[in-house]
Amino acid sequence: MKKILLLVAVAVVLFSCKKLGEGEYEITGTVKGMKTGLVFLEKQGQMGMGPQAIDTVKIVDGKFEIKGKTAEPEIHFLQIDKVNGKIPFILEGGEIAITVDKDSVFKSKLAGTYSNEEFTKFNDESTKIQKNLQKSVMAFQMKNMAVMNEAQKNNDTVTMNNLRNEYDLVQKPITDYTFGYPKTHPKSFISVLIIQMMSNNPKYTKDIDGLYNSIDESLKKTKPGKAIKLNIDSLKKKPAVK
Repeated sequence: MKKILLLVAVAVVLFSCKKLGEGEYEITGTVKGMKTGLVFLEKQGQMGMGPQAIDTVKIVDGKFEIKGKTAEPEIHFLQIDKVNGKIPFILEGGEIAITVDKDSVFKSKLAGTYSNEEFTKFNDESTKIQKNLQKSVMAFQMKNMAVMNEAQKNNDTVTMNNLRNEYDLVQKPITDYTFGYPKTHPKSFISVLIIQMMSNNPKYTKDIDGLYNSIDESLKKTKPGKAIKLNIDSLKKKPAVK
C-alpha cells in the first residue's frame, strides 16, 4: 500500500512540474479586485525612451498568463490597464508568479524564480528602512531648506557640499543596505544592477573590481555584467593620478 501511495505521489509531482526549455518563461498573475481587463508586458525602450509594450494578454476571472522566451534576465514591467503605476520585475527563464495589488502596485509581490523572490525581499527591506528614515529626512529638509536655497542662489559650493555630506549621513542606512547587498547575494540579478550603478559613480569605483569578481559567472554574461566589465577595463586604462 505504501508503495502505491509513493508511486501516486511521484506521478502527481511529475505531472504538476511544467517542463520549460532554456530561456522560456511562464508568468502567472493574479489581480486582486479585478475580474477582467488587459495586462501589458513592457520593456524599457532604447536611447532613453519610455517602456514599450511587447505583449498583451487578457485578465480572466482575476488571473492572467504570459508565455515567451528571453535570451537573458532583464528588468521588465507589467502595466495593468486603467491602473496607475507599473510593476517592475525580472523577466527570466522559469515560472514567475506575480500577485498584483491594483490599489498600491508597489505592494505587488513577485515569486517563482530566485531573482524575483529576492527582488521582493529587497524591495520590502528597502521600504522598511526608508520608512524608518522618513522623520530624519523631513527634519533635515525643514532645517536646511532655506540654507540650501541661499547657497544655490549665491553659488556657494562649499555650503552645498557640506549639506550634501550631511544628507548622505542621514541616508547611510539605506545606502549601506543597497551597496552592501551584492556582497551577500552573488547570484541575484539585483546585485549586478547595483554594481553597474556603483561603477558609474566615482565614489565607489575602487570597490567595483572585487564586487564584479565575486558575483556568479552567469551574471557576468548579462548586459549589465558586460557594461561593468567595460567600465572596469576603461578605469584600468586611465593613467594614475600623481
